[in-house]
Amino acid sequence: MSHSNERDDDRGTERRTMNYGKEKVAVYRTYATPLEGIRPIPESSFEGRDNVLFGLEVRVQFEGEEFLPSFSEADNSKVVATDSMKNFVLHQAGEYEGATAEGFLHFVGREFLDTYPHVERVKMSATEFPFDERPVPGEDGFEPSDLVFRVSDDESAFGEVYLDRVDGEPTIAEQTSGVTDIELVKVKGNSFTGYIQDEYTTLPEREDRALYISLDVFWEYEDPEDALGEEPERYVPAEQVRDIAQVVFDEVDSNSIQDLIYRIGLRVLERYPQLESVEFEANNRTWIEVRDDLEGDAKVLREPPRPTGYQQFSMDRSDLEER
Repeated sequence: MSHSNERDDDRGTERRTMNYGKEKVAVYRTYATPLEGIRPIPESSFEGRDNVLFGLEVRVQFEGEEFLPSFSEADNSKVVATDSMKNFVLHQAGEYEGATAEGFLHFVGREFLDTYPHVERVKMSATEFPFDERPVPGEDGFEPSDLVFRVSDDESAFGEVYLDRVDGEPTIAEQTSGVTDIELVKVKGNSFTGYIQDEYTTLPEREDRALYISLDVFWEYEDPEDALGEEPERYVPAEQVRDIAQVVFDEVDSNSIQDLIYRIGLRVLERYPQLESVEFEANNRTWIEVRDDLEGDAKVLREPPRPTGYQQFSMDRSDLEER
């Protein structure tokens, strides 16, 4: 999901990567603008968030020919210190009036380009820190607290915005949104059969297995401006994509992880016609069966040994049209 600026050298045959920046900038904002007006979908109850606590881990990348002397001549006259980048990001968290991670990245990226004219391009990316409201006693039983939150280890929203200058104006050149670290276990209704059997094969076919997957999903909009959340009915929340993944996992009796992620991708493209493409990285963490002599569907399972398998796959609207 990363991009770097590359230029032809004097011979015109090689390419140069040249950028620098700051990463792992943790920024927290309380009482940010709520995310409202999200279009509901059948697979999810998510229709918005209060943004009482809004946190991101941000990465900043500067690009431009003006930075070459800092590499080749130890000339720092055009260098913006990465510590200054950190402080810039933290300051802008108080200025941003939007409600999404992608919108914040776009806002800060534009401010960087407006403030430092010699910077040609800037790439901003972030992983959102998830927080859960905690239940507390209320008038009608337990209800979510609007003050106390749990730092969650659950899946995280991801955003990346790559800004270039077009006729002197900051413009979105590329954009990616996503949700990472989805972990799902389905205890039955999964199989893995029909693969090549040869002298290297030791894995037995499984007609019904407990399947444990880790999943990252990324998507790109046909119009990158939709990623900013300024028209919330066209914004695709990470929470809804996560919910689509788990609903399809529940519905489908799949014969492979490849089949599963393809079906998830079709559903995502069906639900969001504003998306151009969707991309997956899945990891197979399926537990190993050690007892199958118990009554009914009961089994005893253990953690799998390393190494583990993975799958990467991308889809666009042509896959949906072919169905």
